[in-house]
Amino acid sequence: MRLRPITLKDTDKIIFWRNQSFVRENFIFQKSFTVEIHHQWFHTMIETGKAIQYIITRKDNGEEIGSVYFRDIDDIHRKAEFGIFVGDRKSLHQGFGTEACWLACRHGFEAYGWHKIFLRVFATNIFAIRSYQRAGFLIEAFLKDDVCIHGKFRDIVLMGIINTQNSCA
Repeated sequence: MRLRPITLKDTDKIIFWRNQSFVRENFIFQKSFTVEIHHQWFHTMIETGKAIQYIITRKDNGEEIGSVYFRDIDDIHRKAEFGIFVGDRKSLHQGFGTEACWLACRHGFEAYGWHKIFLRVFATNIFAIRSYQRAGFLIEAFLKDDVCIHGKFRDIVLMGIINTQNSCA
């Protein structure tokens, strides 16, 4: 896997990936993605440095298959929230997401000096939880009825990975 910084030229790709039901159903943000929503995210979050986003590219054939991002970047406590989606259906369940997760987190620790990277995942998303565990994340908390999606409360699992090489000093 390779990661390259996202650009506005990726808008159509991001919208297509995020609007597929198998992707959207695993996001807390359930609204259909539009050009306006993506441009707002890009201009208010990516361009300002409040979030960092990359396109996941396969090493073997150069195909772009999804995206990883960091948001809620906290420079004081040196942590950030991680997110990922594989939007190419044929690339699911092949280890690409796990590899991209590991690669992105390593980059976050090395390039930004973060001590912790955390994520939220639906408790029912067992495939994602296992993938995150293979990438080094540990389950830290179970949040009962944490979000309301389509009129139903859903449980969230909070997971984290620590950079043990990074001290608090």
